[in-house]
Amino acid sequence: MSISPTMEPLSARIPSDLYLWLAQLQVEGATTNSDKLRVLLSQLKRQHDGAFDFVTALAWCRDLAARLRDALATLDNNAGQHSEVLAQSIEHVCHAMALVVSAEAGSIEQARQLEDALVRRSFALNEALLRQAMTPAAAAFDPAVVSRHMATTLQLATAIDTLKGARNG
Repeated sequence: MSISPTMEPLSARIPSDLYLWLAQLQVEGATTNSDKLRVLLSQLKRQHDGAFDFVTALAWCRDLAARLRDALATLDNNAGQHSEVLAQSIEHVCHAMALVVSAEAGSIEQARQLEDALVRRSFALNEALLRQAMTPAAAAFDPAVVSRHMATTLQLATAIDTLKGARNG
């Protein structure tokens, strides 16, 4: 059984430009300035705490990208078009940033683990993009975006394959 926290009053004087910004700021789940401050302070606490926990860091990174994701959802809905490429890219960035924010590198083993996680995440994005290249048009707002940027990756993959074949043969 959890005890709900008590509410404590907070009074502060802030510059008028910050007050106007806060008054106009759209914060999900908050309508009053007091509500907004509670939500923003909660987000700041999660940001601070996220330095030690991947899941919390991921939630914070997703919060940072929420405005963009919401705008894209609106575009998807209004235009009837979805970009899987953009959705996967944004998710990759959030995961990669959460890995970095929550990482500890006090030892070589911790640095190796971070390196492994980041490389694994990066190759997962590469694989997702290459899957999009399997068809003439990627599931993207610009259907040619993947094919336009994949030439160097394919050249490198071919060169690596050739080199590994020569070493093994």
